Amino acid sequence: MRDYHEFLGEILVPEDRLQARVAELGAEISRDYSGQDLLLICILRGGVMFLTDLMRRITIPHNVDFMAVSSYGVGARESRRNIRIAYDLQTILEDRNVLLVEDIVDTGHTLAAVMEILQTRRPKSLKVCALLDKVEQREVVVPLHYVGFEIPNKFVFGYGLDLDEYYRELPFIAVAKLQYDSPDALSGET
Repeated sequence: MRDYHEFLGEILVPEDRLQARVAELGAEISRDYSGQDLLLICILRGGVMFLTDLMRRITIPHNVDFMAVSSYGVGARESRRNIRIAYDLQTILEDRNVLLVEDIVDTGHTLAAVMEILQTRRPKSLKVCALLDKVEQREVVVPLHYVGFEIPNKFVFGYGLDLDEYYRELPFIAVAKLQYDSPDALSGET
């Protein structure tokens, strides 16, 4: 396995800035949901690090559940519109305040589809907390109620976001070098 420095273009969000913003989001969510029932739902796998840190910063009682979804379809645009639930929630959402915790929102297709599914389960409220927002990539309007950072349209990794399933453990958000364009780049194959 190659060292991540070979793929590092720049550090976009350093660890201290990342943790400070997560703390601010936790305080805001705690204030907004004070005295209310709150359920955090994390979309696996990229959002786990963000969820874990955010949970520690939310000072009100809350529950947590997880979903795993994958996109599928015929063409590139179509694949963003259809999702398959690989792992579903174990919690009943009816009359609960639900906060969907996402690592990154780009086109919005997957998030819109997940929200549509969750709305059918009749939550009291359904909001989104996204660590990263690639506004330039948006193709579908999705409501983001809490946003960590707006970022440019660049390929990022670290802090839960992977580079071919590696480097999720990095404590910062990095931009991959432009020459990184193939999954085989990590293994040294071409």
